[in-house]
Amino acid sequence: MDSDRARELLANERSRIERLLAHLGHKDTGEPADEEDPANLASELYQDELDAGLAEDLREQLAAVERAEARLAAGTYGLSIESGKPIPDERLEALPTAERTVDEEAR
Repeated sequence: MDSDRARELLANERSRIERLLAHLGHKDTGEPADEEDPANLASELYQDELDAGLAEDLREQLAAVERAEARLAAGTYGLSIESGKPIPDERLEALPTAERTVDEEAR
């Protein structure tokens, strides 16, 4: 894959992830909540846990972008970290942070 295209794909992926991270959290509806209502408390707890899980997933995706950027700088982007075999451009277009070929990932 052309390094300029790889840089573009990784920049887009980084931007997408950072945008999602920035928008996590409760949205204030403007309506007062009944703090004593167990349903409200359960709903808030659920949302907090959901947001925490999503944030963790997004941070892992961001770490994958950083690893891909490091491979790009080292000249190894597009090569499997397991076997060194080329990762098809079609896979990198769909998943710019791919570290392995499809067959290797399936194992």
